[in-house]
Amino acid sequence: MRIFNLDKQYNIVCNSVNTRSGFKHVATLHRNGYSIANAKKCYINRTWERFTYESVLIKMINNYFKDKEQEQYLAVIAKEA
Repeated sequence: MRIFNLDKQYNIVCNSVNTRSGFKHVATLHRNGYSIANAKKCYINRTWERFTYESVLIKMINNYFKDKEQEQYLAVIAKEA
């Protein structure tokens, strides 16, 4: 499990889970401690990400946030990696 803090309100908790055919990364977006959105990314063998959970984090941010917030949070994720 890894927690990515976006700002004082938002954070994303990421986990890796084994599946029948491989594994998946699961991300849960929290606002002020409450879970508000989920995203998952499934893999058969391995992932070619620059850092663990990169794809699921990008998916979460792109699906939930718009424009200015999206750019800001993607920059935060890149710095934390």
